[in-house]
Amino acid sequence: MRIAIFGAGAVGCYLGGRLAAAGGDVVLIGRARVGAEVARGLVLTDYRGGRVETAPLPFTEGPEGARDAALVLVCVKSAASAEAARALRPHLAPDAVVVSFQNGLDNAQVLAEGLGRPVLRGMVGFNVAAQGAGGFHQGTQGGLHVADDPRLPVALFRRAGLALTRHADMAPVLRAKLMLNLNNAVNALSGLPLRAELSQRDFRRCLALAQEEWLGLCARAGMPLARLTPLPARMLPGVLRLPDPLFRALAGGMLRIDPLARSSMADDLAQGRATEIDWINGEVLRLARAQSLEAPVNRRLVALIGAGRRDWSAPALLGELSAALRRGTDGR
Repeated sequence: MRIAIFGAGAVGCYLGGRLAAAGGDVVLIGRARVGAEVARGLVLTDYRGGRVETAPLPFTEGPEGARDAALVLVCVKSAASAEAARALRPHLAPDAVVVSFQNGLDNAQVLAEGLGRPVLRGMVGFNVAAQGAGGFHQGTQGGLHVADDPRLPVALFRRAGLALTRHADMAPVLRAKLMLNLNNAVNALSGLPLRAELSQRDFRRCLALAQEEWLGLCARAGMPLARLTPLPARMLPGVLRLPDPLFRALAGGMLRIDPLARSSMADDLAQGRATEIDWINGEVLRLARAQSLEAPVNRRLVALIGAGRRDWSAPALLGELSAALRRGTDGR
């Protein structure tokens, strides 16, 4: 099975490299800058100390690289979904399976509309950081989730250490992942690595405020969230608010993160690139509008990311979001 990775950034190269190391016939499709970095092969590491090295993989900048692929994994940023569909459509085999491994809720639908064919919803439950010179590091725990389809090469993914958790309905999974991704903005604004940020109670309280808005809106709309963590989604804000010693004792697994790992939004903000804020916190705002409600905490996070400041202290950010919540509650 030929596998094309369309959008060979950090996540795309990591998935492609792991699949290639397990025997997959993989081609990477991405920007010339990435092609130059991976020309000597990939070095894939993870927070548990694992290390996999590959020979150089076939690489192309153009969508024609997907022409003979039986499986296409789309890993571009959310803003590029429609463009990706337009680029890929002339080159896909009629029976190719396409999977969206992207953040957000509706990228598979955008791809499907542009490609004129079904697209499987997928979700990457871990963080990957590019380290340069073909190095890519999985900094957090988590797995791959995907809509069930008999054509998926399940055994290959398992050999690659990327076992697929398959679902009849991916919508609750994507909603639960979005709830966890609400930390991306908090992390970006803190300017800290994920573990350092989540080790501070006031930053966790910021995340709890954002998550509670999403949970409340989903509950009103009758939209359940899957369980992606040891605790049900509804319990996470309460756990996040625990004092630091109690949080470490009861939820230490949430801190099982590489010390240098940061959210992709933090990397984008630091490098002046467009972020995925509209496809994460923006989804909260869209659901609120659909219910004629407000989501002042997430609205303020969107505005702060737009302002670009990356050195918020935990107390200052909590004060900013708490004030936004009070103004929203007062109807101002």
